[in-house]
Amino acid sequence: LKYQPWLNLVEVFEGDATNPTAVSASLKSVDVAYYLLHALMAKTDFELKEAELASIFASAAKSQKVKRIIYLGGIASADSELSPHLKSRADTGEILRNSGVPTIELRAGVVIGSGSASFEMLRYLTERLPFMITPKWLNVRIQPIAVRDVLRYLVGAAAIDQKISGHFDIGGPDIFSYKEMMQRYAEAAGLRKRIIIPVPVMTPKLSSGWVGLVTP
Repeated sequence: LKYQPWLNLVEVFEGDATNPTAVSASLKSVDVAYYLLHALMAKTDFELKEAELASIFASAAKSQKVKRIIYLGGIASADSELSPHLKSRADTGEILRNSGVPTIELRAGVVIGSGSASFEMLRYLTERLPFMITPKWLNVRIQPIAVRDVLRYLVGAAAIDQKISGHFDIGGPDIFSYKEMMQRYAEAAGLRKRIIIPVPVMTPKLSSGWVGLVTP
C-alpha cells in the first residue's frame, strides 16, 4: 500500500473486518461507505463468512449514522438457480439494504479490466491454452462491463437521492457466452482462434481444480 501514488490524498484506517469495534471506528464521521468485501478465499463456509462480514458492516454503518452504502455485487437472474457464489452476493446486498441505511447495490457481470478475477481467469486460460476441454458453464451467456464504467457507476451512486435504495444491474451493450469472450480476447491479443470443447461431465470441484491448475 505504501507505494500507491494516491496514498497522501487519503486517510488509511487499518483494521479487521470481522471486528465490530474496528469496523465501527472506521465508519465514524463517514457519509458514504463503499462495501467491496467478499470471503471467497475462506477455506470453508464462505457463505456464512460473507453474511457475517455484511452484518457487522451493516450494524456499524447504522450506529455511526452513515447516510449511504454503495455495494458492488453480481448480476443475479431471477428465473434461474443461482450458484453459491452469486447467491451469497445477493444475500449480502439484502443484509446491507436491511440495515436501515439507504443502500445502492450495483450488480455487475464479468468486469473487463486489470484486477478483475473473472477477467484475469479469462486472460490466463486464453493465453495459455490453444486447445481446451472445458466445463459447460463456458456456454452461459453473460453481459460484461468495462472496469472504467463500473468506476463511473460507483462514483455516480454517491450522488443519488438518499431516498432511493435498491439493486440495479449494470452491464455493457453486448451479451456473450464466456466461450465467445475468450475467442474475442484471443483476437484482440493477436492469438490464433482457440479450440474450445465444452463437456457436461466436469463437476464444480473438478472445474475449479482445472482453473486453479492453469491460472495463478
